[in-house]
Amino acid sequence: MVSLLPLCYILGSVTFIVGLKMMSHPSTARRGNLVAASGMAVAIAGTLFLYRDGGKGLHNFGWIASGLLAGGVLGVVAARKVRMTAMPEMVSLFNGMGGACAALISLSEFRHEGMAAPFTLAGLVIGSVSFAGSMVAWGKLNGSVRDFAFRGQHFVNILLFLVLLGASIYMGIAQVPLLIYGITAGALVYGVLFVLPIGGADMPVVISLLNSFTGVAAACGGFLYHNPVMLTGGILVGSAGTILTILMCKAMNRSLLNVLIGSFGGSGSGSGGAGGAGTYREISLSDAAVVLTYAREVMVVPGYGLAVAQAQHACHELERLLSAKGVNVQYAIHPVAGRMPGHMNVLLAEADVSYDRLLEMEAANDLFSHTDVVLVLGANDVVNPAAKVDPSSPIYGMPILEVEKAKLVIVNKRSMKPGYAGIENQLFFQPKTSMLFGDAKGVLQQLIAEIKTIG
Repeated sequence: MVSLLPLCYILGSVTFIVGLKMMSHPSTARRGNLVAASGMAVAIAGTLFLYRDGGKGLHNFGWIASGLLAGGVLGVVAARKVRMTAMPEMVSLFNGMGGACAALISLSEFRHEGMAAPFTLAGLVIGSVSFAGSMVAWGKLNGSVRDFAFRGQHFVNILLFLVLLGASIYMGIAQVPLLIYGITAGALVYGVLFVLPIGGADMPVVISLLNSFTGVAAACGGFLYHNPVMLTGGILVGSAGTILTILMCKAMNRSLLNVLIGSFGGSGSGSGGAGGAGTYREISLSDAAVVLTYAREVMVVPGYGLAVAQAQHACHELERLLSAKGVNVQYAIHPVAGRMPGHMNVLLAEADVSYDRLLEMEAANDLFSHTDVVLVLGANDVVNPAAKVDPSSPIYGMPILEVEKAKLVIVNKRSMKPGYAGIENQLFFQPKTSMLFGDAKGVLQQLIAEIKTIG
């Protein structure tokens, strides 16, 4: 009798690819997610009921059902309870669970077979690094873990990486049972050390990289069990995460090597050339409302401050109000704004902002010179002109949103404190820039009220 299990695996693999393709556009992303999830359900069901090894199927269904139930319940609760602003933390947590799963699979396989194959070691090391790093990233994003670095940490990271590599090679040759646990501990320590000094503003790159690690670890599990679905899913996640990491590094003017050894972000600040000099101008809510109402072209630049204030719905309401008055409102999205890849896109999509209004950095930069008003909401370093003109700045060379080209710039932030890079933003002191202080959500709500009073 021909087994239907390979067909289930092929179907699952195809749905992963189709679902990923559908996720590339917001209009089909939700359906793409459902398509990929249905493929996973088919693969799981096929494994449970059709798998045969020596004529015998799976056993211990009680344990299997308990795991499926616990994971399913936790997933549903998290999806329903977690706020959109906490999505970066949830992504890090889920990614860490994937890494832990891959590492535990490798450990289980080692205990079962009594020897460490190359894919067993690779899955163990990469999965452990992904788990530990993701947990640190989760703690940093929710504020429970602070940036920490010590003298010579980069050297320690490189040394530990080389030790792990050497120990894994030796383990593959000599098969020393106890060494597997030392490798696991070393990988966990490395995961902690390479994420610990990285600051919140650099989290999009870290999350992308850790996501690719988890994908590679899952692919190793696919090789171990000769499972096409695990292999396909792992390859897709690993390759997508790697490509996204490279794009993020390019957007932040950082090398992939610096990411791997954990030598960016952290608490270093640099001078930035501003030195706290300059005088800024404030604008009142009523004046800002008038300026926005009578503009023809308005560009909104969302940043992490928008996410913290949960102001995405108020922002969309302002956009609709201005659009009703004949103002063309668009959004300029920096690729590393926020704390995870696509953070601003996710927030604005949750508020039902039309994807057609979202512009990537290159397209937005071409339009700023024709824009009447730019409204910067909680963004700082990604609009700092020092990235273009000051070689001494720690962000020099990083592509930015060139909002200074617009006719008028209104910047909303809580205070004049510098952004994550720790440097003054010369944009705030330029003649065309006006500061509008306050919580983004509160300011937007007051702006909406003021605009409604204008005929």
